[in-house]
Amino acid sequence: MSRVKPIGPIPSGYDSLDGELAISGAKVSALVAEHGSPLFVYSKRLLSSRIGALRAAMPEQLHIHYAMKANPYAPVLSHMVGLVDGIDIASGGELVMALKAGAADKKISFAGPGKRDDELLAAIKAGITINIESPTECDRALAIGAKKGLQPRLAVRVNPDFDLKGSGMKMGGGAKQFGMDVGLVAPTVHKILAAGAHWRGFHIFAGSQALKADAIIETQAQTIALAARLAEEIGHGPEHVNLGGGFGIPYFPKDEALDIGEIGAALNQQLSDLPAILSGTQFALELGRYLVGEAGVYLTQIVDRKESQGETFLITDGGLHHQLAASGNFGTVIRRNYPAAIATQYDKPSNEVVSIVGCLCTPLDLLSDSAQMPAAQVGDIVAIFCAGAYGATASPANFLGQGPAKEIFVS
Repeated sequence: MSRVKPIGPIPSGYDSLDGELAISGAKVSALVAEHGSPLFVYSKRLLSSRIGALRAAMPEQLHIHYAMKANPYAPVLSHMVGLVDGIDIASGGELVMALKAGAADKKISFAGPGKRDDELLAAIKAGITINIESPTECDRALAIGAKKGLQPRLAVRVNPDFDLKGSGMKMGGGAKQFGMDVGLVAPTVHKILAAGAHWRGFHIFAGSQALKADAIIETQAQTIALAARLAEEIGHGPEHVNLGGGFGIPYFPKDEALDIGEIGAALNQQLSDLPAILSGTQFALELGRYLVGEAGVYLTQIVDRKESQGETFLITDGGLHHQLAASGNFGTVIRRNYPAAIATQYDKPSNEVVSIVGCLCTPLDLLSDSAQMPAAQVGDIVAIFCAGAYGATASPANFLGQGPAKEIFVS
């Protein structure tokens, strides 16, 4: 018998109806009966609630941007466009999706270390802000703008000389493919200004998936100080500074929710006491998983139950090809269990130890390892929570010819 391994905390906002998990008032069995399995379900109510709570906690003058790579599902993206102040994209394909979802061109910014010339051209034509990641990318953007007689809107993405402590993915503080080192920033901005292009400001992103408020507060203070230092060197205040994000959500056992009230209070103080050169600057947070991650659930039906050398396996019709992150194969060093439940036995006591696996021919296809769950049989439905970010589009849907899961957006 395997040692019991705990699961991560199930997010708030989910209910029980007739003993089943209910999402926005609908039982999971009804959702699967109507739409099939596997299935991603995203809650409009939870998305709106998360952004409302964030706005209440943050300084009133702070803009909130949605990093759409977290979840570009069209109905989710259209809803987010109406709730946030900006959409941050990372490819030409996302530009098309953002515009189709109704995002205004002046509210879109484009980051990414390897923008192709055709993507730069499309961005310049659309009039969006391009976060320039290197001096040579700057040269290409300026040349494309000059050739087409267009004025590019350019910000400089900075590789900061610090990182976000405790972050799951560090984006600064060393040699990085993202942004340009601090010493290259002022000469690049001077080149942009000399060319007659529109310099928008800075994009400074130090890390992601942090759960400690004090670490985020420290990083935001360092980011504002860096923006001021660079502006003084340039001799011109930026109109916009993207402070990055870094707000994490609890995925694993012992993870605790981030205290956004503490962050908001500190940031309000920082923005109330800015250096003079930043007095006219608009600041923004760029968030992805924090906005959408807990608003999504992945549902997959059990198709077999088997015993092997004293261990029980529940085999589902889904797997890592839809939920790569939950399998532990998307950036984690040590595999730990995501929040999970037997959704059709939601109110039952957890009285057996099982491993929940997918349908793929690989031992990597593990959704929950040796977790204590209610007794489940073929036909029961498994729920994997925190599936609203980096799920469907961050997973190899076509591995072994399986194809994508259906996605739905419920009220």
